[in-house]
Amino acid sequence: MKVKILLCILLALGVLIISCQNDESIEFKRYYTSGSLVYQSHCQNCHGSQGEGLKGLIPPLSDTSFMRSNLTRLPCIIKNGLKGKIEIDHRSFEGEMAKIDLNPMELAQVITYVNNSFGNQLGMTGYEEVITDLNTCR
Repeated sequence: MKVKILLCILLALGVLIISCQNDESIEFKRYYTSGSLVYQSHCQNCHGSQGEGLKGLIPPLSDTSFMRSNLTRLPCIIKNGLKGKIEIDHRSFEGEMAKIDLNPMELAQVITYVNNSFGNQLGMTGYEEVITDLNTCR
């Protein structure tokens, strides 16, 4: 009988904890989880499973300051590719990143994933933000 009561209390606490998550937290987790799948399908082959890049050829995705200072450019970089010299993590990279044909929601998801993985903690990038950013691509 005591075990049943204890189990009921634990179940009630579990339901309470789950129901206490706010909509923002739930949406972030959806974006992050979906972004992980997009990353695995489209980015991991070049940037690595841990965002480590490939020596002097492909930049890492762990430079939080680069990510933060380029938040509004990231959708354009991913969607349209990148050519030329860039500096990431105090190292220069010169080459070409191919265009990746992702829709705005997939872009928001993968950016949210990358910006909160590999040592980064930059929060969620929403669908509307990506739409706005894509309209400013050069």
